[in-house]
Amino acid sequence: MPIRLVLPLVTAVLLFAPSAASAEVKWLCKPGLENDACKTGLSTTRFSPTSERLGVERPTSGPRTVDCFYVYPTVSDQKGAVANKSIDPEVKSIARYQAARYAQECRVFAPVYRQRTIAGIQPSVSEGGPRRGVVVDRGYGDVREAFRQYLRKDNKGRGIVFVGHSQGTFVLRKLIAEEVDRKPAVRRRLVSALLLGGNVTVEKGSDRGGDFRTIPACRAARQIGCVVAFSVYDETPPKDSLFARTTERNREVLCTNPARLAGGSAAVTPIFPSAPFAPGTLIAAGISLLGVTQPTADTPWVTIRGGYHAQCVKTAGASFLRLSRIDGAPDFKPSPTPIWGLHLVDANIALGELVALVRTQARAYAAAR
Repeated sequence: MPIRLVLPLVTAVLLFAPSAASAEVKWLCKPGLENDACKTGLSTTRFSPTSERLGVERPTSGPRTVDCFYVYPTVSDQKGAVANKSIDPEVKSIARYQAARYAQECRVFAPVYRQRTIAGIQPSVSEGGPRRGVVVDRGYGDVREAFRQYLRKDNKGRGIVFVGHSQGTFVLRKLIAEEVDRKPAVRRRLVSALLLGGNVTVEKGSDRGGDFRTIPACRAARQIGCVVAFSVYDETPPKDSLFARTTERNREVLCTNPARLAGGSAAVTPIFPSAPFAPGTLIAAGISLLGVTQPTADTPWVTIRGGYHAQCVKTAGASFLRLSRIDGAPDFKPSPTPIWGLHLVDANIALGELVALVRTQARAYAAAR
């Protein structure tokens, strides 16, 4: 065969054949997966701000016309600096806490990845200041390969909601910039990206620029192809805070309030699993430092209605979601130290609004497509 014909053939094979690494993708959550960590019931016990039991809600699942691609935060208690792909108790727990509730509105896909462990992040946070060096190349490669496999085998043209927190958001910032923002065919499938506690940046005074060239902040519930991002503090973050600040020139950290995307203060609806986070783990210890005793219930979920308001605030060089409690609601304490703020509740403090937003955006995406 002439060489001029061989070369295009080889190129095509390299471009479209699945990589050898694709067989190594490991899933924490995926439709049809045995022991899917994101599969739970939806029954929810509702409490007042003062922990009075008000009744049980029994939400129903929507049509699930879109998919959620979730990347979990730093949770691994493994001793080394970088975790292996073992699905440890803390990895299962974080999926239940942060991703399982979205399953009522989307099919949830969550890859296991070789993340930087809690031990491994200590050098980058010991002196405070905006997070650096969070993403490990191997971990990013795991998530990228899982996303590419998902696109090849499972997506079938469906809309995609990205969900991440902390290290998961740092990974998704890179993944979306490289695999979505720069690729129009994939970008057209973007419903939204919920990128919490991970310092998503935009140009100063703008809803665009920064991490993404074409993807703006979400400022209306029916807006699609956009980003929701915030870090929660109940007071102005310290000058050496890990979140809400950036040292990048002409940029600022994005804050969008999921309860009022256009701006202003609004009530938020915390939703938490009723079961405690994996006992004996470091994240469980951090949750205990928040100083809030969660109401107990025999339903999979608990919620507190009318106890908190939130508003995006820019002050003293920080941009953050300020949480205010009302009517005697439990008072969360910064954990593990003030530079973290209320990082450990980022994903749950407005989970009711985030899930409702996915429902609305999924309908808007279906109407637009």
